[in-house]
Amino acid sequence: MRTRLFRLLLVPVDLVVALVIVLDELARPLYRPLLAWFGAFRIVARIEAAIGRLPPYGVLALLAVPFAVAEPLKLLSLVLLARGAWFGGIALMAIGHLTSFLLVERIYHAGRAQLLTIGWFARCMAWLDRIREVVVERVKASAAWRRAAALVRAVRERGRAWLAWLSGRRQRDRNSG
Repeated sequence: MRTRLFRLLLVPVDLVVALVIVLDELARPLYRPLLAWFGAFRIVARIEAAIGRLPPYGVLALLAVPFAVAEPLKLLSLVLLARGAWFGGIALMAIGHLTSFLLVERIYHAGRAQLLTIGWFARCMAWLDRIREVVVERVKASAAWRRAAALVRAVRERGRAWLAWLSGRRQRDRNSG
């Protein structure tokens, strides 16, 4: 009875975790080019090399800094949105997420090897990776995901066809003009 009750109490947590993971999976292709662009700067490469030379807890402390900045920004943006300040709330939310995406991702990537030498951190990351894999597998096995994937394929095909038509039209216009 206790395990059933415990599982029932974890349903909202599972839903929130699933939503966050699915949103991350959907947003990843959008922000990956931005990460690549940001990472191409020479200064970023130098900073990442310096991060790679830090001790494990130094990397962890450095990783905490963008969280300490970005997370309060996100909460403040929700307050602004709740008060009807749409532009300010959305702008602040974007800045908070951009800070998270750019800084946290780069710092984690640069110091991952050192971070994984911290036992509890390595166990937490392995646990989070397993949760993410299970959630992604469940979501991708769902009928809603299959329908969404089919819709995305159809939109891409239609977009390619439209671009081909547009390209052909431009070529015809050049040849006739």
